[in-house]
Amino acid sequence: MKKTHLISALSASLILGTSVALAAPYKVVDVADGGTITGKVSFSGDDPAPKIFAITKDNDVCGTGNREIDFVKVNGGALNDVVVYLDKVKEGKDFDGGQASGGVNQEGCAFDPFIQIMQNDNDFIAKNSDSVSHNIHTYEILGRAKKTVFNISQPDKGDVTKTIKLKRGTAMKVECDQHDFMHGFVFVAKNPYYAMVAEDGSYTIEGVPAGKYTIKAWHGTLKEQKGSVELAAGGAATTDFEFKAK
Repeated sequence: MKKTHLISALSASLILGTSVALAAPYKVVDVADGGTITGKVSFSGDDPAPKIFAITKDNDVCGTGNREIDFVKVNGGALNDVVVYLDKVKEGKDFDGGQASGGVNQEGCAFDPFIQIMQNDNDFIAKNSDSVSHNIHTYEILGRAKKTVFNISQPDKGDVTKTIKLKRGTAMKVECDQHDFMHGFVFVAKNPYYAMVAEDGSYTIEGVPAGKYTIKAWHGTLKEQKGSVELAAGGAATTDFEFKAK
C-alpha cells in the first residue's frame, strides 16, 4: 500500500510540474541576430457581403435605418483585419509597450476601434461616451465556441477597467447586450511576435530568435490558418496564408 501511495504521489507531482511548466510566463531575453518573417494574407472566392443589422432602439443616439458591418474585408484579393503571430514562443524580445493595454470607446452605438491588439494580463478600458445605456460583453474565442470574459452594464457615461487574462484563447469578441448591431474584436497577445496585416495583406514580424515555430493567421470570423517556419540566426523567411470563402 505504501508503495502504491508513493507512486501516486510521484505521478501527481509530475503532472503538477508539467502544468506549471506549460503555464510558465513568456521570458524577455536579449535577442542577438534576430530574424524576420514576412508574407501576405489573401482571400479567394466570392467576397462575403457585409451583414446588415436593423437599428431598432435609441435612434436619437444610434441612428436610424440599418447598419452594415463588414466582417470579412477583402481589398483586391488581400484579406484585412488579420493578425499573424507565432504560437507558444517561450522567450525572446520585449513587448511593444504601445499596445500593452486595450480598450474601446462606445460612441454612436459603435465600438471604436473595431479591431485591436492588446497584451495578455493587462487592462482593458471600456468607455461609454453615449447618453444611453450599454452592456459590454466580451467573450474568449475558443474555436467555434465562446466563453464570457466579462459582462458589465454601463448605464452612464464613463470608464470601466477590467484586467484581461486569457488562458486558452488568443482573442475576444466584443458585443453589446443592449444593441445587437455593436460588434468588435480584440487579439490578446501572449508574446510580442505578431503583426496586423496592412491593407495589401502584407505583414512583417521582426527580432525572431533562430528556431522552428508554428505560425498562425487569426481572423475574427474565419477559421484560423496555421503553418510552420524555420529561421537561422539573422535570417529571413516568408510564409503566406490563403483564406477561402465558406
